[in-house]
Amino acid sequence: MNHSSIKLTSLSSKGGCGCKIGPADLAEVLHTLPPGLSDPNLLVGLDTSDDAGVYKINDTTAIVQTLDFFTPIVNDPYDFGQVAAANAISDVYAMGGKPITALNIVAFPIHTLERNILTEILRGAGDKLKEAGAVLVGGHSIDDPEPKFGMQVTGTVHPDKIRTNAGAKPGDRLLLTKPIGVGIMTTSLKNGLLTEDEEILVTKVMTTLNKTASEVMENYTIHAATDVTGFGLLGHASEMAKGSGVCLRIDNENVPVLPRTRELAEAGSVPGGTKNNYKHVEDVVDYPESLDQIGRWILCDAVTSGGLLVAVAGDEADRLLAELRDAGVDAHVIGDVTDEQNGKIIVR
Repeated sequence: MNHSSIKLTSLSSKGGCGCKIGPADLAEVLHTLPPGLSDPNLLVGLDTSDDAGVYKINDTTAIVQTLDFFTPIVNDPYDFGQVAAANAISDVYAMGGKPITALNIVAFPIHTLERNILTEILRGAGDKLKEAGAVLVGGHSIDDPEPKFGMQVTGTVHPDKIRTNAGAKPGDRLLLTKPIGVGIMTTSLKNGLLTEDEEILVTKVMTTLNKTASEVMENYTIHAATDVTGFGLLGHASEMAKGSGVCLRIDNENVPVLPRTRELAEAGSVPGGTKNNYKHVEDVVDYPESLDQIGRWILCDAVTSGGLLVAVAGDEADRLLAELRDAGVDAHVIGDVTDEQNGKIIVR
């Protein structure tokens, strides 16, 4: 059996998509847990629904820790490894950190699929880890009928330079560094609706590290940041609005969207996670009447390995945008921050 003829996306169970547990369901579960041990060195924990945890080691160093894994969303094993690694590493970049080590998390049907498929997944992840400048230090694997792969990633950051999703200020402008529509595109891939060029494009978006964007931002006043992943653009934006106590205004026409996303959504390739995201933020988002249901779903589309959404000081936004684009980052200014309806999002 040649692994190149196997469609990895077909190996995911029909009952699931590898999406995150919905934010409402997760919040309900976490709310029932007793409080953990308090520690003044825990700088970022569960309180603000941030991308990663941050723990202070000393006055100059804190560690950033995150974990993510999922079922295949692309067919090529090497690409799947790259996507999963880039997705896991992204949380460290969102927090302003630099990744240093990683652990693999593997579930694989070792007796029914050729082992070179797993080899390729791990090779892809390893190459992406090397690109990030981090080192693989181990991992854990189980024999499972449904393939899953991901990483636990540790990074470092200066305690005074942590980026959280809870610091946006009125007057900031919002930048996004990758297009959305990934969930609709990967669902279309699973349904056999993408062209080869479209598959290459969405894979490139997902395998691109947020390293360059994060490094460029080090020289600017970034008040808040998050990476856009499973909860979609509006889901992660709502966490920023709530955590910061501000209102985010998003200009729909300025939000970058992958080509043919609307057409594919109209054909029925809207994942369940996207629709769940829409329902979760329904009460905190004001949409214009002119924006139809498809357009609203796109703004809530569940993303894998998406870009960084950042709130930058308003007078620095144009310079940051220009420098990001000069560095090859597909960045866009998509809105601003006000104090008119704190905790809300206004789509214009």
